[in-house]
Amino acid sequence: MKRLIFTACLGTETNSFSPIPTGLDLFTRTMLVRGGEHGDRPGLFALPLIHWRERALARGWEVREGLAAFATPAGATTRAAFESLRGEILADLDKALPVDAVVLSLHGAMIADGYPDAEGELLARIRERVGPDVPILAELDLHGHLTAQKVAAADVLIFFKEYPHIDVVERAAEIFTLLERMLDEGLRPVMAMHDCRMLGIYPTTCEPMQSFVARMQALEREAGILSVSLAHGFPWGDTPEVGTRVLVVTDGDSALAEHTATTLGQWVFDNRYALLAPFVSQSAAIKKVIRAAPGERPFVIADTADNAGIGAASDATFFLAALLERGGGGFACSPVWDPGAVEIAHDAGVGARIDIRIGGKLGPASGAPLDISAVVMGLKRDAHQPFGGAIVPLGDMAWLRIGEPDNDTDAIDIICNSHRMQAFHPDCFAQVGLDPLRPKALVVKSTQHFYAGFGSIAREVIYVSTQGTGSMNFASLPHKRVTAPLWPRVPQPHARSA
Repeated sequence: MKRLIFTACLGTETNSFSPIPTGLDLFTRTMLVRGGEHGDRPGLFALPLIHWRERALARGWEVREGLAAFATPAGATTRAAFESLRGEILADLDKALPVDAVVLSLHGAMIADGYPDAEGELLARIRERVGPDVPILAELDLHGHLTAQKVAAADVLIFFKEYPHIDVVERAAEIFTLLERMLDEGLRPVMAMHDCRMLGIYPTTCEPMQSFVARMQALEREAGILSVSLAHGFPWGDTPEVGTRVLVVTDGDSALAEHTATTLGQWVFDNRYALLAPFVSQSAAIKKVIRAAPGERPFVIADTADNAGIGAASDATFFLAALLERGGGGFACSPVWDPGAVEIAHDAGVGARIDIRIGGKLGPASGAPLDISAVVMGLKRDAHQPFGGAIVPLGDMAWLRIGEPDNDTDAIDIICNSHRMQAFHPDCFAQVGLDPLRPKALVVKSTQHFYAGFGSIAREVIYVSTQGTGSMNFASLPHKRVTAPLWPRVPQPHARSA
């Protein structure tokens, strides 16, 4: 039987404490695609749409592709931007009706002015249009907010399992397989979620999260269980339903879904301390590298709070200022978002020594600008880096060296770029000519996604609890809309007295 499937994408990851507004221009610069025209450099959140289109066409189904809109993480989305994008997706859906199913690529942590659960609002509007019997399925980032509105509006929600997000296409495949069963066999999934009442960041590249991901996948092979997700949540989103939650989808068995979600959620809470990344102080990380003997591979230091991927500016100078004060060499940092510095360096040319002010542009969370004397070591226009099957833009880049051009040991290298983006891959050094194996330490502006590209070359990965928009001090995040008791703000949030 021929089917008609509607697909669309909407999302961003809203850091409520970021000074950068999310307007339509930011979506345009990141991903704003109509009619499925993703080109040869599709964004990460376009990959599910492409997979679903290929699977549907292979079955002879028709696909109507609505707007695909995604913005680099920043502050709250403006009301005008959200309502415009939501309106275009709904208009696209209206033109396609009647449809046999709606399949969406969402982030899940989008907060707009007046809409604390923006993607939940979109799902609810779609449900109103298609009615109760048309399947609605969505793939979401594991840092999305798992809300009651999303669960009520959708038939199936599946979140990424891996952090870094290297499993986007795998989860998209699971979505489509369940859709086929719903349309071909009459499968009627049910969902249940458990609130762990936690705030945190949980890498899946180490234990115990590695084993927990394997446990979720093993459960999915058991009779009756269709999907298991851990929605880590996004701690920097000031929205009432922020926090970590487990979601279980079963084949019509509500009791099984609820029991499985509760069992897994209790395990997550019981292991909460072990799940967090092992953060160390800035000074401890610098001291460790300086004292270490030279090695064949570099230390990889994560400047976690100044990560563009969680809405930060990526222009904070706290770590660089500490390096300059300490006087340590052999460090290279990338990418520092400073379009002005990039253009000055390009004007000066490779080999020029320039006095230049870098970083510290976006306010107190970025620190003070640094005035340095540097040699322009390398330049690159339209640089890119790979991640999770996608090609991610870095913009124009400039490699600046504090020190002598031929002295790697004592130098501090700073790579500035014009497109605000976190470090995913060693190409964010190599694209501009710096061999990532040469420095003693690579300082990457990223929280965890860097691990996918840098883990294999790292002598050791060091997570640093730096200052900035994405503070890892979860107990002191200045939420205003959150009233629920959450660990670590509340030691025992499940207690009756909490």
